[in-house]
Amino acid sequence: MNLSIIINNYNSKEKTLRCLSSIKNSDLPGLTRETIVVDNASFDGIAEELKIKFPEVKFIQSEKNLGMGGGNNLGIAKANGEFILILNPDIILERDSIKNLYHFLKNRSEIGLAAPKLLNPDGSLQYSCFREYKFFTPIFRRTFLGKYAQKHLNNFLMLDFSHNEPREVDWVMGSCILFKKEILSKIGGGFDRRYFMYFEDTDLCRRIRKNNLKVVYYPQSQVVHDHARESAKHNWFVAIFTNKLAREHIKSFIKYFLNGN
Repeated sequence: MNLSIIINNYNSKEKTLRCLSSIKNSDLPGLTRETIVVDNASFDGIAEELKIKFPEVKFIQSEKNLGMGGGNNLGIAKANGEFILILNPDIILERDSIKNLYHFLKNRSEIGLAAPKLLNPDGSLQYSCFREYKFFTPIFRRTFLGKYAQKHLNNFLMLDFSHNEPREVDWVMGSCILFKKEILSKIGGGFDRRYFMYFEDTDLCRRIRKNNLKVVYYPQSQVVHDHARESAKHNWFVAIFTNKLAREHIKSFIKYFLNGN
């Protein structure tokens, strides 16, 4: 089998169904594939909807919320494809998104992971490829101190290129990523479950690069990412008390640096 597509659902039934519709409408000539939906203990009715609307989809019910990486790992463990495509539920594919990304990566053994250009729902560019974090990067991004560190943030966001040509990068947002399943044995497995939420994609890319493989941003494939930065709605000194996702973001940030940045 060529491709396993994995979607990790957590209280996002409608977005997951919309994502599945975009997969069904994709142009995938000659590609054998399977789609796996993991419900990460949300029990939001997605199982019943799949039976009616997408009976061909493999469904995995997790009894516990394992986080972003842990939920995707359940799907990876059941995947039969040579290639793994991780999709967040809030991704909407264009007809040729998967085809273009797959054929780009297929015969390039030096590349460990490839990701498409992400667009906002209004069609504008969503910054999704980055340079490596410095310790103060998240602080600059979430506080007033950022206005004094614009050069640093511009460098982190890679604003020095057009985002219209393929480019090797340090890491990419994990909302839509493609890799060969076989590389996981080289990099110590799938997503690190120590990261319940956030930095699991950053860590995956770091491990890929440490094993002499490239992470590549490939804008000739593009998708819409209907994304809201839930953890960044308030400044960190407020959010740490009021926003669970913000607390997870901060915890993962600390773990990422302790684990070898």
